[in-house]
Amino acid sequence: MEIKEENIINIHNFLPHREPMLMADYILELTKEKVVTSFEIKEDNVFVHNNEFVEAGLIENLAQTCSSILGQSFFENPEADTKVIGFITNIKKIEIFGLPKVNDKIISKASLISQFENICHIFCETFNNNELLIRAEINLFIQEVKS
Repeated sequence: MEIKEENIINIHNFLPHREPMLMADYILELTKEKVVTSFEIKEDNVFVHNNEFVEAGLIENLAQTCSSILGQSFFENPEADTKVIGFITNIKKIEIFGLPKVNDKIISKASLISQFENICHIFCETFNNNELLIRAEINLFIQEVKS
């Protein structure tokens, strides 16, 4: 996938996560039904073990990628101090084919299958170059936390 710098969106505008739990760097493409993110695996990442980004890291990366689809409606105004809570409610199907290494840059793609209010069902995949690392169908819940 060719990455055009002018199209890159800072993931901080759509996720409440921050270091050390932020597992996506940039949004490369975002619509109401689809998102593509990139993430560079750093040596000090909490999910790196023996120079590999472990399965839990891949799942967290997918969840954060997927939540950008639903989360964009909560973060339309980056200046607002919006607080949200979100979590995986169900992993319907998951297949792991490989683990990326430190310094690899992975690309995750998610497509909305269905949505009912604050719950969505999403198909997602992560690639290292053209190698499929993980494929899953997950359900996410996200809502704004009122102060």
